[in-house]
Amino acid sequence: MVATVLKLRYRILANSLLRRPSQLVGFIFGMLGALWLLGSVVAGFVAVAIFQGEGVAAIVAVIGGSALVLGWIVGPVLIAGTDTSVDAVKLAPFPFTSRQTMAALAGVGLTGIPGITTAIAALATVILWVRWPGAAVAAVPAALLGVLTCVLASRLMETLSRGLGGNRRGREIVGTVVLALLIMTGPIITGVLALLDSSGDIGGRLADAAGVLSWTPIGAAWAVPADLAAGGWATALAKLAIALATVVLLWVVWERALSASVSSAPRRATRSVRSGTLGLYGVMPSGGVGATWARALTGWLRDPRYVRQLIFVPLFPALFLFTSGVDGWPFGVSAVLVAFMLAVAGYADISYDGTAFASMLASGIRGRADRWGRVLGAACVGVPAVALVAVATCAVTGEWMRLPAVLGAAFGLLLVGYGVCAVSSALIVVPVAAPGDSPFKSVPGQTFVNGLLVFVVWGVCAVLAAPALVLAIVALTTSSQVLGAVALVVGVVVGAGVVVAGVLVGGRTLERTGPDLLQRIKAFPTT
Repeated sequence: MVATVLKLRYRILANSLLRRPSQLVGFIFGMLGALWLLGSVVAGFVAVAIFQGEGVAAIVAVIGGSALVLGWIVGPVLIAGTDTSVDAVKLAPFPFTSRQTMAALAGVGLTGIPGITTAIAALATVILWVRWPGAAVAAVPAALLGVLTCVLASRLMETLSRGLGGNRRGREIVGTVVLALLIMTGPIITGVLALLDSSGDIGGRLADAAGVLSWTPIGAAWAVPADLAAGGWATALAKLAIALATVVLLWVVWERALSASVSSAPRRATRSVRSGTLGLYGVMPSGGVGATWARALTGWLRDPRYVRQLIFVPLFPALFLFTSGVDGWPFGVSAVLVAFMLAVAGYADISYDGTAFASMLASGIRGRADRWGRVLGAACVGVPAVALVAVATCAVTGEWMRLPAVLGAAFGLLLVGYGVCAVSSALIVVPVAAPGDSPFKSVPGQTFVNGLLVFVVWGVCAVLAAPALVLAIVALTTSSQVLGAVALVVGVVVGAGVVVAGVLVGGRTLERTGPDLLQRIKAFPTT
């Protein structure tokens, strides 16, 4: 049965690759990347086995193996929706028992490029223990336990994310949280490495980390050969028991989660509201501006495709806190970089409307009203966020004298960006992720030119905001409060002027280009 499912999987894959040459090229590059990675890993294992002792080999095996398991756990969230050729939902109509379905899914996970690469790399850990024959023999079943842990944990995570996401909202929340964690990985690693470097004993710290991980479900299997090489038979047996218990527990939990996810109908992401409740539509002014304002603000507060762009609000302060510290100047001007990112968030705003943009055209709303509504919706989120970052960073550093200059540069960039985007979004539509898609799923139809457009918009924003930026830079370098206040006034005045001009020009442009934008949106590939 498992062999039949695998044959069907590979037949589907072959047909897909033959039908789409670009996907075939990506598959080939994926295989080449896997081969390069395997070669690097094996070369590293050989170097450790020849030039290092048992202690270093144990650190490499345990920390590397633990990282591998974590990668498999996070993987289903990162690639959600990209490979659904064989899953539990598609196998549900067939007369398979729950365990047969699990065996088939585990086989599918193990026989893909990641699974094959993982299995070979895990078996290659035997090289680390060639000088200890007993440990080398034990490394084979230990590696198989580690690989089985990876596959089962991955399948469990995928099932839970689908069950969490029997509704779309759950998948979106999980994807956004993981995206935020991945973005913060760099600063966290930088801070950890700096901490290790300051301690003066990196090897000791890594050995302590490996010692802790060896008693956890993600590291126990990889530590069994290390303990045998060190003569710790009792601890090796204890960790082997942990590894076996982990596999059994993953299988049991996955079986229950799989049964629940297949037998229960998908839940819609809905909520009950009181009759007559209109949400933001009942709060905003009536008319075209108010309706568009309410719709735009609802998108910024509830649509994960917009919310993900707000990740940059805490990202830059945290990034500079890890890299340059509180006293570094980058941390003090984090608000300017936050504004720089948010300024172009709506450069192709109509793209997120999709074919629903037709309702706006049919409603007869004037282009100027649509532009004002979108600007006000974005400003309700962007202006408070930038102000909060500026005030918070000044409070942490105690440099309140910088606040006017920082606010001047930040507000100047942000408002200018809103004005520029009011025009650019009336001219530009690009393929964007569909609602509910993983943030890591590639968007069909994206081109290199589409990626360059955002840099063009950034360049225009920087030029138009130059007066406020120059004044703010001079004020910060000379510690002049007067110039800081002038920078704030100039930033707000120039930014407001650009917003008004952008709304007027963008409104007229949208009335002319609206039908063409809708046709281009409909022509975007969807799969």
